[in-house]
Amino acid sequence: MSRESYIRTELLHLPMFLQLFGISALAMMVPAVHAISVENHNAARAFFYAGLLGIVVFLMMAVVRGGMRDRQRPLGPLLSLFCAFVFLPVYFAVPFVEALPTTRFLNAYVEMVSAMTTTGATMFQDPGRLSGTLHLWRAQVGWMGGLLMWVAAAAILAPLHLGGFEVTAQAEPGRRDTDEYNRMAPINARKRLQRTLTALFPIYAGLTLLLCLLLLGGGEVPLTALCHAMSVMATSGISPIGGVQNAPIGVTGEAVMLLFMLFALSRLTFSKDTVTATQGGLMTDPEFRIGIFITLAVPAVIFARHFLGAYDVAAMENVSDAGFALWGSVFTVLSFLTTTGFVSEHWDAAQNWSGLNTPGLVLMGLALTGGGVATTAGGVKLLRVFALYLNGTREMERLVHPNSVSGAGAAGRRLQSNGAFIAWIFFMLFAISLAAVMLALTLAGSSFEQALVLAVASLSTTGPLTQFAADVPIRLIELSTTAKAIFCAAMVLGRLETLAIIALLTPDLWRN
Repeated sequence: MSRESYIRTELLHLPMFLQLFGISALAMMVPAVHAISVENHNAARAFFYAGLLGIVVFLMMAVVRGGMRDRQRPLGPLLSLFCAFVFLPVYFAVPFVEALPTTRFLNAYVEMVSAMTTTGATMFQDPGRLSGTLHLWRAQVGWMGGLLMWVAAAAILAPLHLGGFEVTAQAEPGRRDTDEYNRMAPINARKRLQRTLTALFPIYAGLTLLLCLLLLGGGEVPLTALCHAMSVMATSGISPIGGVQNAPIGVTGEAVMLLFMLFALSRLTFSKDTVTATQGGLMTDPEFRIGIFITLAVPAVIFARHFLGAYDVAAMENVSDAGFALWGSVFTVLSFLTTTGFVSEHWDAAQNWSGLNTPGLVLMGLALTGGGVATTAGGVKLLRVFALYLNGTREMERLVHPNSVSGAGAAGRRLQSNGAFIAWIFFMLFAISLAAVMLALTLAGSSFEQALVLAVASLSTTGPLTQFAADVPIRLIELSTTAKAIFCAAMVLGRLETLAIIALLTPDLWRN
């Protein structure tokens, strides 16, 4: 074996968290190069030195661990994933503070946790306070967090029946079973991660590049186009200009972004590497169909409400305003359903056209519903909603025909017999988590409305809710230190979900 092959083999046997740390150190060279190109030498030094220091630490740890083999535990990769969302943002915040010395380290840490979990809630409402390099770093961290969830869904969460897979599995959450799909279970976790990353990274990077080029053709400047492309693919909603509504791309550019948001509705749109992809194609996938239905139904209801308001104020004759209002609703609804959080530049047109205000409660409800299982979207997930829908329709059928036998179709057969029960348990855990986070935030000094919006935004990983769901935008930087810590914990909880945290805290699963 050559020296290069030996080194590569040894690096693959390092713990997952250490590998992620090394990748993060290398990733800091991207904003360093950008800072040099725009002659922002202070930011260039901050990212270059932080990245160089991280590479040195990584190599030292790799040498120390040379030849060592970890004992393979089922929940080991899940623990590494948890550590990545909690501790990597500490490292990410170091160059951020060095490049922006006017802010506290805690604010930078909250910003990085928000980006890493693809929440996208920003501490800095004025985009002009941050340099282009820092905006690029925020979007890049969010993009890497989205890729991590894409890979972890198939390589970590699916074998353990977590993250929505518990609805389709035949084993308890946190445990493996022996069905046809889980024949991959005995495979080494690192090999499974490497195989999944090799398969998905070209797709993820290629789609991001394609969207960036399309946005560039639509008139966006390069930095904004790249940040928006990364944010759409990662559903982070991070923007260097304060949102898509401030971009010069118009309806055409928004339509392109909308097409790429569809990848967050179902994993079938880009991969068939999980058990959710074993029944039929995309058009028969219940997650995708429910997502499209919500995307069309909710704007129709909003438009009808506005239509009645416009009728009262005699504004119906302006057809163009009505069309822009409808488009603004469709784009914004899909954006918040996928937990991206971008708002159309015509979102306000619906309110101006009819004279009515669209309640933020609609946006919070969409974010709570969330996107597809094993995608970058957060929220409850459409597959769990589908499981409860099937259970509800079945119970109503039994009211009419108590002795009937269920004839579930292909979509229904993808769920296990206890799927609705497990989905209901998750809903209850999610509701308890929401209530607990709200209570903690109110005790930390937030008002009830602020606590509600912050809890929904963090647990659904939809940070832009803080700007659009409340009557007055919430300034995160003005929160108390305790409230910021609670907000960070809630974002990690929302990204990993309650069942995964419970699995990490269960000693019996570790002994197995």
